[in-house]
Parts: sequence; structure tokens; C-alpha cells
Amino acid sequence: CGYGELVNFLNHRYNSFEYVGLDISVEMLKQAKQKHNQINIFFAQHLHELDEKDYLLASGIFNIKQQTKLIDWDNYCLELLNEFNRFCRKGFSFNVLTKYSEESQKKSYLYYADPLYLFDYCKKHFSRNVALLHDYSLFEFTLIVRK
Repeated sequence: CGYGELVNFLNHRYNSFEYVGLDISVEMLKQAKQKHNQINIFFAQHLHELDEKDYLLASGIFNIKQQTKLIDWDNYCLELLNEFNRFCRKGFSFNVLTKYSEESQKKSYLYYADPLYLFDYCKKHFSRNVALLHDYSLFEFTLIVRK
């Protein structure tokens, strides 16, 4: 969740909502809590600290693999997607850098996923209702899983 900037977006568009931000960075969580001190806003460091929710949005969490072997990172991502599915009642969405990025721009420490593989995985394991968005100008794609 970083410092919780999505809360501002939600505040401008909705009268009522509950937001739970999740980040591994203690410093980011500290800033988020200071910036967004509302009764309907919560922040946590681990998914297991939270109750089941309607939706989950994960942005950029799969992109930086550092020196992790590709097979290990693939498995980590799939494990996390399975966790998302167990955690959410109505659905989840996530974005990932695309393997269709320009080769000259790719970095060895970043993860470039196959959008077709992840689409297929989500369709087979989570829901018939999966959308793949790969039509915007960033070198990434977004998958939306609706249960």
C-alpha cells in the first residue's frame, strides 16, 4: 500500500468504504497511518493479520525479484495468488510487468511474467470470470479475477 495514496482516490469517489493497506515496509506503514487517520482505514504488515475481505488490489508487488531464480519467483507468485483467492470473497486484481516488454529495456532484477500463462492459471484455479488488460501504455498487464 505504500503510504496509502489509494485512500485519497477512494475518498474522492465513495461516501462509504473500508480500506486495508498492506505493506512489508514498517516505515511505509508508519507514514500511511500518520497520513490517513480515519476510522475506516487500517494498515497491516502481513495478510494473515487481517480478516477476509471482499476485494484485494495488488499493485507492483511481483515486479522486483532481485536475484531470485525465475522458477522460484514463479512459484512464489502463484502461492501468493492462491492466498489472495482464499482471502477474498468477491475478487482480486493485480498487475505484473509483461514479458512483451522491449528486450533492450528489461532489467535482470525485475520479473516479466507471461500474461497468457497467468490468465490461464486464474481461469483454471479461481474463476471463469477473469479479465486481462494489456492495452495501456505501460510495460505491464493487469488481471482482474471476479468470483
